[in-house]
Amino acid sequence: MAMPNLQVSDCSLTSIFSPRLLHHRPHHQHHRFISNPKASLHQQPHHPTFINRRQLISQTASLSLSVASLSSLQLPAKSEEVLSEWERVYLPIDPGVVLLDIAFVPDDLNHGFLLGTRQTILETKDGGNTWVPRSIPSAEDEDFNYRFNSISFKGKEGWIVGKPAILLYTSDAGESWERIPLSAQLPGDMVYIKATGEKSAEMVTDEGAIYVTSNRGYNWRAAVQETVSATLNRTVSSGISGASYYTGTFNTVNRSPDGRYVAVSSRGNFYLTWEPGQPFWQPHNRAVARRIQNMGWRADGGLWLLVRGGGLFLSKGTGITEDFEEIPVQSRGFGILDVGYRSMDEAWAAGGSGVLLRTSNGGKSWTRDKAADNIAANLYSVKYSTNACNFV
Repeated sequence: MAMPNLQVSDCSLTSIFSPRLLHHRPHHQHHRFISNPKASLHQQPHHPTFINRRQLISQTASLSLSVASLSSLQLPAKSEEVLSEWERVYLPIDPGVVLLDIAFVPDDLNHGFLLGTRQTILETKDGGNTWVPRSIPSAEDEDFNYRFNSISFKGKEGWIVGKPAILLYTSDAGESWERIPLSAQLPGDMVYIKATGEKSAEMVTDEGAIYVTSNRGYNWRAAVQETVSATLNRTVSSGISGASYYTGTFNTVNRSPDGRYVAVSSRGNFYLTWEPGQPFWQPHNRAVARRIQNMGWRADGGLWLLVRGGGLFLSKGTGITEDFEEIPVQSRGFGILDVGYRSMDEAWAAGGSGVLLRTSNGGKSWTRDKAADNIAANLYSVKYSTNACNFV
């Protein structure tokens, strides 16, 4: 399917995806779990989890969030003080809500938003200590139950996308939100958006469409010429395991700071990459026997790769490659679901049954953080914010 350029139309589309949560106190080291006190993966009263992967959404009725302050960066990787200072925060949400994404306003690091399913938008103005439901009238004028997938800020400008297709824009740090209509030609569901500059953003759909705007979303230019399924079925499926007659969608998609993307196919049998200026997504065979769970970017420009059933791999060297080596981790037999690099040396990994891992040497070795061991929930995502905090 060729990528059409998009213009604003009369029809408005809606969608919902997931956010993450944050807290920061300038003079203390804080790690926080943010939870729904009414539900957990095992239907216990207060053990929810924080979610970012669509394939696992059906497995959870709760979410939890962990926050670590950047001040811990100077401490040794094996310091028990660093690995135990996590705080848990409870959220005013229903048991079935899944959290999908989080973002803070760069000009006011105490002001942030947390997104989720069932039209969930939570807002904080105290750095994440307390969260309250936020109503956006422009997203409530139709009989839809939106799933808000992604949020991003650049200065006071912010963007939210969701499913069914919906696009919200703010120019005043989220005090008010304007709904931007979208064309019915949009291929796939919007799963990611990145604020890139004044009135400018980049959004991605689960079918591989990448669109950019420079006029507040009223016009969108296609950055790739066709969807992933069209590319694979037309020319390059030969030699790519699972790519022939491909009609699936992305399971995960992650963007590097310099605008490169890596995405995992819906079944995890291969992955794809895209760099600015390329007309098509480039498919790659997985270098491991087990199917891929998630992939993302290291701080040095290399790739990390997680496989289903547990297993962490790092690419050899930097840039895009199919050459990976496995790194031993203490995951207690549970799968790892996400990795987040805060610097060239420090990163955190999160996974099933409260698995938290930390590295201080770029990923060569990992130390387990036991703070979440007693939380009956999976930790799905790691995210860092400009207010010197990281979240799980």
